[in-house]
Amino acid sequence: MGFGTIFFIVVAAVVLYQLRSVLGRRTGHERPPYDPYSRTNDNAVGRPEGNVVTLPSRRVPAEEPANRYEAIDKAAPIGTPANEGLRRIQDADSTFDIEQFLNGARTAYEMVVTGFADGDRKLLKNLLSPEVYQGFETSINEREAKGERVQSSFVGIDNASVVAAELKGREAFVTLRIVSQLISATLGPKGEVVDGDPETVAEVRDVWTFARDTRSRDPNWKLVETESEE
Repeated sequence: MGFGTIFFIVVAAVVLYQLRSVLGRRTGHERPPYDPYSRTNDNAVGRPEGNVVTLPSRRVPAEEPANRYEAIDKAAPIGTPANEGLRRIQDADSTFDIEQFLNGARTAYEMVVTGFADGDRKLLKNLLSPEVYQGFETSINEREAKGERVQSSFVGIDNASVVAAELKGREAFVTLRIVSQLISATLGPKGEVVDGDPETVAEVRDVWTFARDTRSRDPNWKLVETESEE
Protein backbone atom coordinates (compact mmCIF):
# COMPACT_ATOMS: atom_id res chain seq x y z
CA MET A 1 0.00 0.00 0.00
CA GLY A 2 1.20 3.47 -0.70
CA PHE A 3 1.68 6.17 1.86
CA GLY A 4 -1.50 7.93 0.72
CA THR A 5 -3.71 4.87 1.32
CA ILE A 6 -2.28 4.29 4.79
CA PHE A 7 -2.86 7.95 5.64
CA PHE A 8 -6.58 7.84 4.77
CA ILE A 9 -7.09 4.59 6.78
CA VAL A 10 -5.59 6.22 9.86
CA VAL A 11 -7.72 9.32 9.44
CA ALA A 12 -10.87 7.22 9.08
CA ALA A 13 -10.09 5.24 12.24
CA VAL A 14 -9.55 8.42 14.21
CA VAL A 15 -12.86 9.91 13.02
CA LEU A 16 -14.84 6.76 13.90
CA TYR A 17 -13.27 6.70 17.37
CA GLN A 18 -14.17 10.35 17.99
CA LEU A 19 -17.76 9.85 16.81
CA ARG A 20 -18.16 6.87 19.11
CA SER A 21 -16.80 8.78 22.08
CA VAL A 22 -19.14 11.72 21.38
CA LEU A 23 -22.35 9.79 20.52
CA GLY A 24 -21.78 7.00 23.05
CA ARG A 25 -22.41 3.30 22.90
CA ARG A 26 -25.86 1.60 22.87
CA THR A 27 -26.35 -0.27 26.15
CA GLY A 28 -29.83 -1.70 25.50
CA HIS A 29 -31.40 0.64 28.10
CA GLU A 30 -31.97 3.64 25.86
CA ARG A 31 -35.48 5.27 25.75
CA PRO A 32 -37.30 4.49 22.53
CA PRO A 33 -37.74 7.31 20.03
CA TYR A 34 -40.72 9.64 20.75
CA ASP A 35 -43.90 8.67 18.92
CA PRO A 36 -46.43 11.55 19.01
CA TYR A 37 -49.29 9.12 18.37
CA SER A 38 -48.41 6.65 21.13
CA ARG A 39 -50.59 6.53 24.29
CA THR A 40 -47.46 5.76 26.37
CA ASN A 41 -45.72 9.11 25.88
CA ASP A 42 -47.05 10.57 29.12
CA ASN A 43 -43.81 12.35 30.00
CA ALA A 44 -43.44 14.32 26.79
CA VAL A 45 -42.24 17.92 27.03
CA GLY A 46 -45.03 20.26 28.06
CA ARG A 47 -47.31 17.44 29.29
CA PRO A 48 -47.79 16.92 33.05
CA GLU A 49 -46.49 13.58 34.22
CA GLY A 50 -49.19 10.97 34.60
CA ASN A 51 -51.86 12.97 32.67
CA VAL A 52 -53.24 12.03 29.28
CA VAL A 53 -54.93 14.75 27.22
CA THR A 54 -57.53 13.41 24.81
CA LEU A 55 -59.54 15.34 22.24
CA PRO A 56 -63.32 14.86 22.16
CA SER A 57 -64.43 12.67 19.29
CA ARG A 58 -67.71 14.55 18.85
CA ARG A 59 -69.49 17.61 20.17
CA VAL A 60 -71.84 16.90 23.03
CA PRO A 61 -75.05 18.92 22.63
CA ALA A 62 -76.02 21.27 25.44
CA GLU A 63 -78.65 19.93 27.75
CA GLU A 64 -82.09 21.47 27.39
CA PRO A 65 -83.15 23.33 30.55
CA ALA A 66 -85.51 21.44 32.83
CA ASN A 67 -88.13 24.16 32.38
CA ARG A 68 -88.04 25.69 28.93
CA TYR A 69 -90.71 28.16 30.02
CA GLU A 70 -88.56 29.54 32.84
CA ALA A 71 -88.18 33.02 31.28
CA ILE A 72 -91.90 33.16 30.49
CA ASP A 73 -92.78 32.19 34.08
CA LYS A 74 -90.71 35.16 35.26
CA ALA A 75 -92.47 37.53 32.86
CA ALA A 76 -96.02 36.41 33.67
CA PRO A 77 -97.34 34.44 36.67
CA ILE A 78 -97.90 30.73 36.08
CA GLY A 79 -101.53 29.86 35.44
CA THR A 80 -102.53 33.29 34.13
CA PRO A 81 -103.90 33.77 30.59
CA ALA A 82 -100.82 35.87 29.77
CA ASN A 83 -98.48 33.03 30.78
CA GLU A 84 -100.48 30.46 28.82
CA GLY A 85 -100.51 32.74 25.79
CA LEU A 86 -96.75 33.26 25.90
CA ARG A 87 -96.21 29.51 26.13
CA ARG A 88 -98.38 28.93 23.08
CA ILE A 89 -96.45 31.57 21.16
CA GLN A 90 -93.13 29.96 22.07
CA ASP A 91 -94.46 26.54 21.05
CA ALA A 92 -95.51 27.93 17.67
CA ASP A 93 -92.26 29.88 17.16
CA SER A 94 -89.12 28.31 18.62
CA THR A 95 -87.20 31.57 18.03
CA PHE A 96 -89.45 33.52 20.40
CA ASP A 97 -87.55 34.77 23.43
CA ILE A 98 -89.59 36.81 25.91
CA GLU A 99 -86.55 38.61 27.32
CA GLN A 100 -85.38 39.69 23.87
CA PHE A 101 -88.95 40.69 23.03
CA LEU A 102 -89.22 42.93 26.08
CA ASN A 103 -85.88 44.58 25.32
CA GLY A 104 -86.95 45.14 21.71
CA ALA A 105 -90.32 46.52 22.82
CA ARG A 106 -88.61 49.05 25.07
CA THR A 107 -86.45 50.23 22.19
CA ALA A 108 -89.43 50.37 19.84
CA TYR A 109 -91.43 52.38 22.38
CA GLU A 110 -88.76 55.05 22.63
CA MET A 111 -88.37 55.16 18.84
CA VAL A 112 -92.13 55.54 18.27
CA VAL A 113 -92.56 58.26 20.92
CA THR A 114 -89.56 60.17 19.58
CA GLY A 115 -90.55 59.60 15.96
CA PHE A 116 -94.07 60.90 16.58
CA ALA A 117 -92.74 64.04 18.26
CA ASP A 118 -90.35 64.65 15.34
CA GLY A 119 -92.96 63.83 12.71
CA ASP A 120 -90.70 61.11 11.29
CA ARG A 121 -93.18 59.30 9.04
CA LYS A 122 -90.60 56.97 7.50
CA LEU A 123 -89.51 55.66 10.88
CA LEU A 124 -93.07 55.22 12.10
CA LYS A 125 -94.15 53.37 8.99
CA ASN A 126 -91.58 50.65 9.65
CA LEU A 127 -92.69 50.15 13.25
CA LEU A 128 -96.47 50.44 13.07
CA SER A 129 -99.24 48.45 11.46
CA PRO A 130 -100.99 50.30 8.59
CA GLU A 131 -104.01 51.08 10.80
CA VAL A 132 -101.97 52.51 13.66
CA TYR A 133 -99.71 54.41 11.28
CA GLN A 134 -102.73 56.05 9.69
CA GLY A 135 -103.83 57.40 13.08
CA PHE A 136 -100.35 58.71 13.88
CA GLU A 137 -100.00 60.34 10.47
CA THR A 138 -103.38 62.05 10.82
CA SER A 139 -102.29 63.60 14.12
CA ILE A 140 -98.99 64.76 12.59
CA ASN A 141 -100.80 66.30 9.62
CA GLU A 142 -103.22 68.18 11.90
CA ARG A 143 -100.35 69.43 14.04
CA GLU A 144 -98.40 70.67 11.04
CA ALA A 145 -101.48 72.33 9.55
CA LYS A 146 -101.79 74.42 12.72
CA GLY A 147 -98.13 75.33 12.64
CA GLU A 148 -97.54 73.48 15.88
CA ARG A 149 -94.59 71.35 16.86
CA VAL A 150 -93.77 69.02 19.73
CA GLN A 151 -90.80 69.64 21.97
CA SER A 152 -90.02 66.33 23.61
CA SER A 153 -87.28 64.69 25.67
CA PHE A 154 -87.48 60.98 26.46
CA VAL A 155 -86.21 60.30 29.98
CA GLY A 156 -86.62 56.54 30.24
CA ILE A 157 -88.86 53.53 30.91
CA ASP A 158 -89.61 52.62 34.51
CA ASN A 159 -91.39 49.38 33.75
CA ALA A 160 -92.65 47.24 30.87
CA SER A 161 -94.77 44.26 31.88
CA VAL A 162 -96.85 41.69 30.02
CA VAL A 163 -100.58 42.04 30.66
CA ALA A 164 -101.90 39.82 27.86
CA ALA A 165 -100.70 37.37 25.23
CA GLU A 166 -102.46 35.10 22.79
CA LEU A 167 -102.02 33.15 19.59
CA LYS A 168 -104.75 33.55 16.98
CA GLY A 169 -104.07 31.10 14.21
CA ARG A 170 -100.53 31.92 13.20
CA GLU A 171 -100.64 35.50 14.53
CA ALA A 172 -99.05 36.23 17.91
CA PHE A 173 -100.18 39.16 20.04
CA VAL A 174 -98.43 40.47 23.17
CA THR A 175 -99.79 43.40 25.15
CA LEU A 176 -97.54 45.43 27.45
CA ARG A 177 -98.18 48.04 30.09
CA ILE A 178 -95.37 50.57 29.75
CA VAL A 179 -94.63 53.22 32.35
CA SER A 180 -92.22 55.90 31.14
CA GLN A 181 -90.87 59.30 32.07
CA LEU A 182 -91.20 62.01 29.45
CA ILE A 183 -90.81 65.77 29.08
CA SER A 184 -93.19 66.93 26.38
CA ALA A 185 -94.92 70.12 25.27
CA THR A 186 -96.77 71.21 22.16
CA LEU A 187 -95.71 74.66 20.98
CA GLY A 188 -97.70 77.01 18.78
CA PRO A 189 -96.50 78.98 15.73
CA LYS A 190 -94.98 81.66 17.96
CA GLY A 191 -93.39 79.22 20.39
CA GLU A 192 -96.15 79.51 22.96
CA VAL A 193 -97.02 76.43 25.00
CA VAL A 194 -100.27 74.95 23.74
CA ASP A 195 -100.17 71.74 25.74
CA GLY A 196 -97.87 70.03 28.22
CA ASP A 197 -94.89 71.47 30.09
CA PRO A 198 -91.41 71.84 28.54
CA GLU A 199 -89.72 71.75 31.95
CA THR A 200 -91.59 69.08 33.90
CA VAL A 201 -90.98 65.35 33.82
CA ALA A 202 -94.31 63.57 33.53
CA GLU A 203 -95.14 59.92 34.09
CA VAL A 204 -96.81 58.36 31.06
CA ARG A 205 -98.73 55.06 31.20
CA ASP A 206 -99.47 53.29 27.93
CA VAL A 207 -100.88 49.91 26.97
CA TRP A 208 -99.44 48.79 23.64
CA THR A 209 -100.07 45.61 21.69
CA PHE A 210 -97.47 44.14 19.35
CA ALA A 211 -98.13 41.47 16.75
CA ARG A 212 -96.18 39.16 14.47
CA ASP A 213 -96.86 36.30 12.06
CA THR A 214 -95.11 33.32 13.70
CA ARG A 215 -94.47 31.70 10.31
CA SER A 216 -93.00 34.78 8.71
CA ARG A 217 -89.28 35.06 8.01
CA ASP A 218 -89.48 38.68 9.14
CA PRO A 219 -88.48 38.62 12.84
CA ASN A 220 -89.85 42.10 13.53
CA TRP A 221 -92.97 42.82 15.57
CA LYS A 222 -95.25 45.73 14.75
CA LEU A 223 -97.33 47.93 16.98
CA VAL A 224 -100.98 47.16 16.21
CA GLU A 225 -102.83 48.94 19.02
CA THR A 226 -102.17 51.80 21.44
CA GLU A 227 -104.08 53.02 24.46
CA SER A 228 -103.26 55.59 27.13
CA GLU A 229 -103.84 54.49 30.69
CA GLU A 230 -104.90 57.34 32.97
